[in-house]
Amino acid sequence: MLSPKPLLVSAVLTLTGISAAFAQPAPINSLYQQTSEVHHLMANYAADRGSLTRFYVIENSPERRQRLEKLTNDYLGQLQKMDFDKLPVDSQVDYVLFQRNLQVDLRELGKEATEVSRTQAWFPFADKIYAMEKSRRRGAAVNGEQIAIELNALGREIMEARKTVAKMEKIDPALAERAAGTATGLKSALKSIFEFYNAYDPNFTWWVPEPYKKVDTLLTSYATLFTKKAKSDIPFKEDGSGINGVAVGRDELIRQLEFEFISYTPEELIDIANKEFAWCDRELLKASREMGFGDDWKKAQEKVKNSMVPVGKQPEMILRLYNESVSFLKQRDLITIPPIAEETWRMAMMSAERQKFSPFFLGGETILISYPTSAMSHEDKLMSMRGNNPHFSRATVHHELIAGHHLQGFMNNRYKSYRRFRTPFWTEGWALYWEMILWDMNFPQSPEDRVGMLFWRMHRCARIIFSLNYHLGKWTPQQCIDFLVDRVGHERANAEGEVRRSFVGGYEPLYQLAYMTGAFQFYALKKELVDTKKMTYKQFHDAVMQQNSLPVDMVRAVMTNKKLSRDYKSTWKFYTPPAAK
Repeated sequence: MLSPKPLLVSAVLTLTGISAAFAQPAPINSLYQQTSEVHHLMANYAADRGSLTRFYVIENSPERRQRLEKLTNDYLGQLQKMDFDKLPVDSQVDYVLFQRNLQVDLRELGKEATEVSRTQAWFPFADKIYAMEKSRRRGAAVNGEQIAIELNALGREIMEARKTVAKMEKIDPALAERAAGTATGLKSALKSIFEFYNAYDPNFTWWVPEPYKKVDTLLTSYATLFTKKAKSDIPFKEDGSGINGVAVGRDELIRQLEFEFISYTPEELIDIANKEFAWCDRELLKASREMGFGDDWKKAQEKVKNSMVPVGKQPEMILRLYNESVSFLKQRDLITIPPIAEETWRMAMMSAERQKFSPFFLGGETILISYPTSAMSHEDKLMSMRGNNPHFSRATVHHELIAGHHLQGFMNNRYKSYRRFRTPFWTEGWALYWEMILWDMNFPQSPEDRVGMLFWRMHRCARIIFSLNYHLGKWTPQQCIDFLVDRVGHERANAEGEVRRSFVGGYEPLYQLAYMTGAFQFYALKKELVDTKKMTYKQFHDAVMQQNSLPVDMVRAVMTNKKLSRDYKSTWKFYTPPAAK
């Protein structure tokens, strides 16, 4: 574990352009202690919930839902009995976030109950299967012949229910998706019964296999029917991209921003991204002129793209960039890098199929190299090589490894591991913050390096703009692709992969905007504590790494010892326009 180092504390200073005086850093003990007064409750809840979800495993079953509702209400009651105002800030942060998550869990369970109730008529046979699975958990003796009779009757009920649903012209996509999950849950319940008794109980083995296979097939078909109806009833306007995502709308964006303690509207975030884009434009023109291309930045970028290394040499290039970035961090004493963190990162190659969704590096303890494979077309090979050239990669290697995702994961496993509130504003924001800090410290060595790093900064601006416009219903996926190609300079195949990843890759709606928004939050907090000489860079960075994954506004509360309220809502306006930087 890291040895805590003393924090420098100085008088409160006021910076030009900042509306209020900055708070003092929190006392050193509160920054480095590894527990809180809410810790035990959070740990017990996680363990209890784990026990229950391993026992009540059937998706959408009333028994599972009711038991989880009781657990969640029990812990919410215990939490609310604590004297919040007497808690230290570190514990208040845990209280606010734990309370938030419990309330969200209850809301989701309530939504499940409502949707299951509305689909109940499609599953008149469900209670019989739930009852059979419940008795199986304790190994109750069964009559194989009677089970076979019941399964045959169930098969007839499922067929009748399926006929009714098949005739329905329109089903709410959310209800169809819920029904598909219910059918899958019932299928898994019967599977657990069959696998427990079959080949063990001779009477069961004689009677049950054939009727079980029939019912299992029917439930599979029933779940598939609902899945198809869910997809067919989602409004989809073909725009040539072939990407069919779901735009969540402004109200849902606002709700999710509040959940993440972001005090800006979608429109304000788009405005911020446009301001940052303008800064990138100015810097890109400077680099283009230094390269001899005047204001034709696309020609400058084209030269940078064509600097790709020969086939088979990409791992060597990544290792070189890693060594340069880690050496840079050490020379300036910016953050503690534990030796085992340096020792244990490794490389792997990304498959051609995965590169359709992730055309660039992915990282953590393992950095996944996105580069041509033999399965790709010639055009896709060239676009992959051009899009992952050394100058573009100068901003991605340290983002994925140290001091980005690999170091984050390493430290999360060792400090305040009970937290894990899982927010992309912390995860992606921190990694992008390092791109900004290293830019400020002249990590790019040439105008070509600056073009490469600016590509990624523009890319993150673009992510805010295109993802929010899509979810607000203003842009189609094809417009998003064209924007990335025309405004950022993406290879078209890479732009298509980026948009596909954003809208059908399993990421939540705020994920893409979280990179730059989270980075701005960390950058603003750095101004409060480092630029005012209250902490060194290393003290600041080490302290952040020991808080684990939190909404960045909560990191700020811990670091500045800011007292909270039980129903805390963020009002932090963390963005400073480029002209004031």
